[in-house]
Amino acid sequence: MIYNIFLTAFIFLFSFYSTKASFSDSENSQKPQVAIAAKPSFDSNVELVYNSLNSNHFELPNLESFAAALKGFYLLKEKGLVQKDILTLVDFSLSSNAKRLWVIDIATNTILYNSLVAHGRNTGEEFATSFSNSNSSFKSSLGFYTTGEIYNGKHGMSLKLDGLEKGINDNARERGVVMHSANYVSNTFIKTNKRLGRSLGCPAIPAEALNEIVNTIKNKSCLFIYHPSRNLEKNWPLFS
Repeated sequence: MIYNIFLTAFIFLFSFYSTKASFSDSENSQKPQVAIAAKPSFDSNVELVYNSLNSNHFELPNLESFAAALKGFYLLKEKGLVQKDILTLVDFSLSSNAKRLWVIDIATNTILYNSLVAHGRNTGEEFATSFSNSNSSFKSSLGFYTTGEIYNGKHGMSLKLDGLEKGINDNARERGVVMHSANYVSNTFIKTNKRLGRSLGCPAIPAEALNEIVNTIKNKSCLFIYHPSRNLEKNWPLFS
């Protein structure tokens, strides 16, 4: 008798909660489903930054080189290897007759400077095609650098650079690869020789631009030298 009473009560309660659950599910099924927005990709964020760049009346860099530079900048900033919100981009896919160096203030999204810049004499004629990390190669080295200290050398005021990519540019300081000015980095030289002059591997810039650029980017800002011959994901130790 008692067993039958408990059994009947159990069946009643089970039926009640099952009916309630079904009703609740039915109510929920009638509610509009809210789509969860996908997290924006890095590429889409880069395009937003790129499209909102304040050009300051300068030409914009190519999106491809800018995207690679920005990715490295964020990574190096996260690692604490760069301290300033300043990014210097050198695009060696472009003719040496073009202004292919940009100094960008990432904090304000503003291009501060756009300048001519030389590549190494054994890196190519008008276009940069061959790169090296070796001493006495007289070639440019690609990749990410942090800027160092200012000193006075044989080219006068110069800025030391530290390569951050092993086997790619980490011999920069030993090789004496620095930013300095040179009289062969000028529109006058281009008119006479049909191309910009070349360095021994240093990113040399015009004399009239040196003081402002060097004082802006010195002491732990990010400098990036780009060329499409290196795949960002597969061939760059910084991102491995």
